[in-house]
Amino acid sequence: MTKDINKEAFDDSTKLKLEIFRECFREWFPVFKNNLFIKKVFVYDFFAGSGTDSAGHFGSPLILLQESKGKDKKYCDNISKPIEFFFNESIKKKAEKLKDTVENYLSDCEIDNACGRCVYKTKVKNNDFKDCFYETEVQNILQNGQYGKFILLDQYGFKEIDKQVFSDLVKLPKTDFIFFISSSFIRRFKEELGTKAYIDTGKINFDENHPNECHRIIANYFKSLIPQNREYYLHHFSIQKGANYYGLIFGTNHSLGMEKFLKVCWKKDKFSGESNFNINNDEDEDSLFYKPGKSIKQKQLKNLLLEKILKGDICDNITGLKYTLSNGCIPKLFTDILKKLEKDGKIKRIGDLNYASTNIHKAGKYGIELT
Repeated sequence: MTKDINKEAFDDSTKLKLEIFRECFREWFPVFKNNLFIKKVFVYDFFAGSGTDSAGHFGSPLILLQESKGKDKKYCDNISKPIEFFFNESIKKKAEKLKDTVENYLSDCEIDNACGRCVYKTKVKNNDFKDCFYETEVQNILQNGQYGKFILLDQYGFKEIDKQVFSDLVKLPKTDFIFFISSSFIRRFKEELGTKAYIDTGKINFDENHPNECHRIIANYFKSLIPQNREYYLHHFSIQKGANYYGLIFGTNHSLGMEKFLKVCWKKDKFSGESNFNINNDEDEDSLFYKPGKSIKQKQLKNLLLEKILKGDICDNITGLKYTLSNGCIPKLFTDILKKLEKDGKIKRIGDLNYASTNIHKAGKYGIELT
């Protein structure tokens, strides 16, 4: 039987996970809410729990509703399209509590803000995840390219997001998703039939000398499931709890979605943007060799970018910016390299000259020539 984390106060690792959910949705929501090409917005939390922990701290459903309000309720005061929240919890007792918790939250919110009936539509269901996910009505929404979708999948363990579910998630248009997975359990029980039934562990090679990298390896496994000709972005964040490692995996088919998620991750981890611990053994801030803004990951990618630029493999800014994103770094790393190469007279830029490193989908494209 799975542990009910809502029966006790959230621990620090759970709080961090929820903080990332919150900040990720905070970045996502206004983009899709204000997008003129999106007719409706749907937010799905398929493993919603009961809404709060034993101390009353908000779980993911109330966090999503709270963030959708915006500061001084600026979002719900300016709604131009239907926005719906869908919460599912497979355990009946928890689903019943969740329904009451959501209703009470919305009632209190309406009173506190004197705004009358909530402008958002909410629905609470009690189904098994796959029955819920593959329900015809849900799939019709998820596959509609005119709707924006945010999907939160805070599963217990690792069994629910298997190869088929992941592949179906990646195919969805106008959809960003983030899921939790217990990577240490996969590493520990890699050879068990119960694990192999959900994860193709034959494609995963853990380094037993570096157990702290197990979530990174799991994320790379999922990345390998994405068709090679598909432009798709995947990033991960590892969370250590004692001797175990868990983590989040975020997926989006748009560079802006990746920019937003990386912004959250690098805020949490200024060395690698991917963990709540020193995964690459970077120099501590108190060390004599510590240099602000420098890290092993950034140095390695910087060297790789330099090599590709000087060999002519990267010959325009958009390719370089997207390559930087795909490798889990903020795009500014690429533009900083270009500025240095240009200053040293090693390259010249041709075309729509700019040093844009955010909203890169709107940046003008220019060529890079060696001199």
